[in-house]
Amino acid sequence: MGCEAFEALLGAIRIISAEQRGKVLRVLALAEADEAGDGGGFEPCLNYDADRPIASASVMSPFVDSDALPAPDMASPSAPSSESVAVMAERRVESTGCPHCGGQKLQRWGRASGLPRYRCGDCRRTFNALTGTPLARLHKKDRWTDQATALMTGESVAKAAVRCGVAYTTAFRWRHRFLSAPALDKPTCLTGIVEADETFILESFKGKRSDLPRPARKRGGKAAKAGLSAEQIPVLVVRDRNGATTDAVLPKLNRASITAALAGVVTPANQLCCDGGKAIVAFARKAEIPCHILPAPGGPRPGAPNLHINNVNGYHGRLKEWLRPFHGVATKYLDNYLGWRRTVEALGAATQPEAWLRSAVGNGPYQQVPI
Repeated sequence: MGCEAFEALLGAIRIISAEQRGKVLRVLALAEADEAGDGGGFEPCLNYDADRPIASASVMSPFVDSDALPAPDMASPSAPSSESVAVMAERRVESTGCPHCGGQKLQRWGRASGLPRYRCGDCRRTFNALTGTPLARLHKKDRWTDQATALMTGESVAKAAVRCGVAYTTAFRWRHRFLSAPALDKPTCLTGIVEADETFILESFKGKRSDLPRPARKRGGKAAKAGLSAEQIPVLVVRDRNGATTDAVLPKLNRASITAALAGVVTPANQLCCDGGKAIVAFARKAEIPCHILPAPGGPRPGAPNLHINNVNGYHGRLKEWLRPFHGVATKYLDNYLGWRRTVEALGAATQPEAWLRSAVGNGPYQQVPI
């Protein structure tokens, strides 16, 4: 470019809008990256933001120091969450790297929709801090704290819709987007004495309007016959004495299903306490896990007061009491509700909405969710 044309360009920069300046900076950043070539290292891009005056070209660290960022205001459940989401998302990228290839050679690449963007130096793909998470492309970030509060308090979809100021159908979709990651967040192994027992939850086709295999029920309803039947869905719950909990909706109550749920989680290093259920005992024997069979209802024996299943039985009671206000949970979403309750127990009563936001993007209390 000639000197006159360059001077004309500099003069025009002073009169363009902030949005136009942002577009110019994006073009400059892309041109700079292209000059680096595919085989060479990445040059630092410009520190630009379309919402701020034009920034100077400077060398940037891969991430902004999270301690230097303003702390999110969590004092009020209705406080805007855009800032806290951005901070939480940046911390996630620091720990997980590129969602496409797992690379750690990352470069800041501007901002969009209130979130920082990055470019991976290995696969050269761009992404934002929520790419690859259940919350990717979800709008209205300023209301996510309200949704997290609704999960903390166990509100119905209708009440959550009012709290978040969204439609009922939107609140329903948000609930299950926020619960997708907690449903998978389980401990990879349990320690010490482990208690295991199954419970049964009535099968439900809630929300399904056609092709029902039986007549519809209202408000949860009751099974066609008392006791165990094909209408009861087996749910396995396993806890250690530290409170770590894993659970699973079993397709069948047999050894194969329990092995698929507990393989590697409960090992011969543990001591397994159960009430003598055939499937659990068969799993323990096959895996060579020390198994203590307790008489119903699973209380301790006089000679071994530390061997019991009181903790897991107590969890069953809390789970069913917590599910009662929902008037039946659709079986196809039962995994999500088990993850919801598991996260409530793991985070405790003193939790904050920020902890639920972290859980929703796969950084939950057990941090085992593949993103």
